[in-house]
Amino acid sequence: MSTERPSNLIKHPGQTSIPSLENISVFSLNITDCTQVVVPEEVFFTVAAAGILENLLILIAVVRNKNLHLPMYFFICSLAISDMLGSLYKTLENIFIILCKMGYLTRHGDFEKKLDDAMDSMFILSLLGSIFSLLAIAADRYITIFYALRYHNIMTLRRALVILAIIWTFCAGSSIAIALFSYEAATVIPFTILFPLMMCFILCLYVHMFLLARSHARKIASLPSSTVHHRTNMKGAITLTIFLGVFLCCWAPFVLHILLARFCPHNPYCACYMSIFHVNGTLIMCNAVINPMIFAFRSPELRSTFKKMFYCSRSSCNW
Repeated sequence: MSTERPSNLIKHPGQTSIPSLENISVFSLNITDCTQVVVPEEVFFTVAAAGILENLLILIAVVRNKNLHLPMYFFICSLAISDMLGSLYKTLENIFIILCKMGYLTRHGDFEKKLDDAMDSMFILSLLGSIFSLLAIAADRYITIFYALRYHNIMTLRRALVILAIIWTFCAGSSIAIALFSYEAATVIPFTILFPLMMCFILCLYVHMFLLARSHARKIASLPSSTVHHRTNMKGAITLTIFLGVFLCCWAPFVLHILLARFCPHNPYCACYMSIFHVNGTLIMCNAVINPMIFAFRSPELRSTFKKMFYCSRSSCNW
């Protein structure tokens, strides 16, 4: 475990101590005039704690409101869990850093290495979970828009749960494998390539979705209540577009950092970019804080549930 900053996704065979990405960044700064941007640990801890609490609120709202027991909201809960894991990762790392500074943990012990692998696995699980949760939400919106009349037959609650089980089983196995073998280029390359490939796939899905939305709207315009239903579905698609944009802005800088640290750590330009490593880490934490705000802003049902939760917290009431 790095006692300085998050995640050591790049390890080198034969090393007894595990360098973090920040250590690589600091080493690279020796060949550039760029000054390293430092974000206080208190900021990391505060943002991470806020992300955990906000996403936990989303989960509680969906569990308590039976009207939200729908595939779409289950996929949203999957994204919230991914965000919580990312925030929890940083919170636990801050605790370990404090313990190291107090002398309760050492930097190069076997126990610390195992903790480091566990933290890295949690971090990767958060990233993969977010990607595949966004993909599931995108597919759900696609079916809702273009197969509106058969949506409830295609995307049943049982199928949604099976999809989520497959997603998280794959993500858990992949995160463990990547954390254990992250010193291999054969592991780092697929991990970093997966990010742009999945984003391109989701973007292509959206282009196709919006290009066909107008023609599809004309076909169902004559059906009762079809206009309102279509507007609701398009609103869900726009919401997911916002999620995707925020996700790219928050995660892409860090994924780029991983690539640069792996393939050009001695290049002055790469080293200059790596000087903002702390900022990239903060952006990841911000993603977990922003997503619940988007949920609350775009979903009237969630807003209503939050109000009931706050009112019921003052007095006992049944839903």
